[in-house]
Amino acid sequence: MRLDPISKNPKIKGLDEKTLHQLLPQNLILLGYRGSIAHGTYVPPKKPHSLDDKDIMGVYVAPIEHYFGFEKFEVHEKFIGEWDAVHYEIKKFVSLLLKSNPNVISLLWLDPKFYLKRTKIGNLLIQNRDIFISKKAFHSFSGYADSQLKRMTRYQHKGYMGEKRKRLVEKFGYDCKNASHLIRLLEMCIEFLNEGKLYVERPNASKLIAIKNGKWSLEKVKEEAEKLMNLSQEAYIRSPLPPEPDYKKAQALTIQIICECFNFHPKENK
Repeated sequence: MRLDPISKNPKIKGLDEKTLHQLLPQNLILLGYRGSIAHGTYVPPKKPHSLDDKDIMGVYVAPIEHYFGFEKFEVHEKFIGEWDAVHYEIKKFVSLLLKSNPNVISLLWLDPKFYLKRTKIGNLLIQNRDIFISKKAFHSFSGYADSQLKRMTRYQHKGYMGEKRKRLVEKFGYDCKNASHLIRLLEMCIEFLNEGKLYVERPNASKLIAIKNGKWSLEKVKEEAEKLMNLSQEAYIRSPLPPEPDYKKAQALTIQIICECFNFHPKENK
């Protein structure tokens, strides 16, 4: 396979070689920050209301058994300390791109400073990201936003929360982190439908941090969310984006990436 071994992956500040081996799968073709670091809303752990992890996401090509055998290697997840890592096998990753999954599609629109590894093959995904642009983003982004809205007030003590987060919910009367995600998702949805671009690093990061720190009342968050939801529906109606992504080009790109990784060049039909 024509890929760098894990030992040649970039050094990530604060992580030793052993931890890197645990966090990162073999055969990564693309790796970058996701979540609060990529959005510019990261709150350091020393701050009183900090709840942020250091999130990374990658794309890898699975062993050949995945493609020609019976073994499956679709998702590699690992949580170590403050590091939360999730990596997708290329076919799984493309399937999520075709659905305009907000977390996944953002990896193709990062500011260059937030990429930790970009191979020549991985760059093909970024160079061809327009393949995955479509109005389906409305349903995906607004759906995720709606789930954040529901979780914001209804699930104060679910298992995904640590004690610190529970205390903040009790203090402010709602989940401020969910509220920040809610507003960000709707804003990104509107921008994407209007322009066909994702602005992952948020120009209004200070506003989102203020929401995350409990500076907004629950009523203000709900009013803003209702306004943005109406704007996203209007953007969907007016959007110049195609109704569906280009499935044929997505398939061809996926085949190209896998074939190049295994140095396999199928003969064209004549």
